[in-house]
Amino acid sequence: MSLTPTQKSTAAWTAMAVLLALALWLLAPVLTPFVVAAVLAYALTPLVDRLDSLAGGRFPRFVAVLLVELLLLLVLLGVVLLMVPILAKELPQLREQVPVLLERLDGWLQPLLAPFGIEFSLDLASIKPAVMKYLNANLEETMGSLLASLKIGGSVALTVFGNLILIPVALFYLLLDWKHFVARVTELVPPHLRGSYDSFMDESDDVLGQYLRGQLLVMLILAVYYSVGLSLFGLDVALPVGIFTGLAIFVPYVGFGLGLALAALAGLLEFAVSDGPSKVLLMLAVVYGLGQLIESFFLTPRLVGERIGLHPLVVIFALLAFGQLFGFVGVLIALPASAVLLVAVRRMRSRYLDSSLYRG
Repeated sequence: MSLTPTQKSTAAWTAMAVLLALALWLLAPVLTPFVVAAVLAYALTPLVDRLDSLAGGRFPRFVAVLLVELLLLLVLLGVVLLMVPILAKELPQLREQVPVLLERLDGWLQPLLAPFGIEFSLDLASIKPAVMKYLNANLEETMGSLLASLKIGGSVALTVFGNLILIPVALFYLLLDWKHFVARVTELVPPHLRGSYDSFMDESDDVLGQYLRGQLLVMLILAVYYSVGLSLFGLDVALPVGIFTGLAIFVPYVGFGLGLALAALAGLLEFAVSDGPSKVLLMLAVVYGLGQLIESFFLTPRLVGERIGLHPLVVIFALLAFGQLFGFVGVLIALPASAVLLVAVRRMRSRYLDSSLYRG
């Protein structure tokens, strides 16, 4: 049975798509830094172009690329440095208040378990010295433990450090030659499909631009919200913890979890002795509980989902599905990738409604 030209074309495109998907699946372990660099290059290329045009050709493009990449590294370094005041505040408190917290925990557990016939008592005479010895360990012992753990998980550590080096290098070359890469990909599109391809890419660019602006707005709002909310409860490190939580929301679930853990630790060390753990639980429930509801059911669906045309349920499903399929990188690219898929689905739906298959 001979195939029609349309069937041959469909079969060829299907085969190429399957081969591409198979290659991506086989190369997934080494693609992570390149995918991250490509996403960053897509987002930062307009800024590089803007600097390049403002310079008017007075210096090469690679200077603009270096400036933008340096700005990105400074922003990331600033986020990391937010941890410095938190650690500087909490580590001394940890040494001072852990013994007191252990005594309060022992006094709280004994009456709680007594009605069940359970006699419980912490061996504070043994636990306190062990905990204090661990907290007062010198730098040499700490570094020794770190080096030992790196030896045990050497391949993992090597992969992480390799990616940290490779991502900026890949980002530099992608920013430098982004238009060239895009042009080479466009050349592969058959001429009779070029109009549809250009229209699709223009619509995708518009949707992704809406996504980036919406995501940045969500991060800004949440950074202000968490900083103000924690400050109202009197937390000393409210500003760095709040800003870190708001910015880290860019990584769904993980960012919120890190911010919650930091706030819980800071609150326990600051309030547990004077006000008891009830104030810490109240602070976390009010600030982070309400914040998660606002972010999940209002800010992200309204400012991100609606901007790119995704229903709130689709946003949640996309995060879970991409995370399951591609891990941590999948969570990062879930919404922008879903935005591009949405453009494709819209076009497929339009063609289906105009087709003889639908009309009968």
